[in-house]
Amino acid sequence: MYLQANVNTKLYSSTTCSISNETAEIGLTINEDYFHALGAIHGSVYFKLLDDAAFFAVNSIVTDTFVLTTSFNINITRPVSSGKITAIGKVKFKSRNLFVAEATLFNEAGKVIAFGTGNFTKSKIALSEDIGYK
Repeated sequence: MYLQANVNTKLYSSTTCSISNETAEIGLTINEDYFHALGAIHGSVYFKLLDDAAFFAVNSIVTDTFVLTTSFNINITRPVSSGKITAIGKVKFKSRNLFVAEATLFNEAGKVIAFGTGNFTKSKIALSEDIGYK
């Protein structure tokens, strides 16, 4: 579902995704398409990877419905202009309708370049092949 989404096939074509119980890993090979005027990746790229990793960590344990991000806070600690970056998301809290997950974004050298925490909730959209879920 993730790799087939329009945003990933058209804008982020070099994305990888691995999901397991309460964790997810999203990778992206950097190219100049993601740069702002100063020659490093735009903050929206940091946000997208962190949110996606946290989201899929949560959706790995919510098996009946799609989850929604209700809030997400990021902290960017260093710029990146080349290589592969990897976001690792983990569920930190779960209740009936509220889930909290954190994600950390690493550069190729394993240094933290950003981190964030998000709140997620169940939607009313069933996980089905109609939305690309397999």
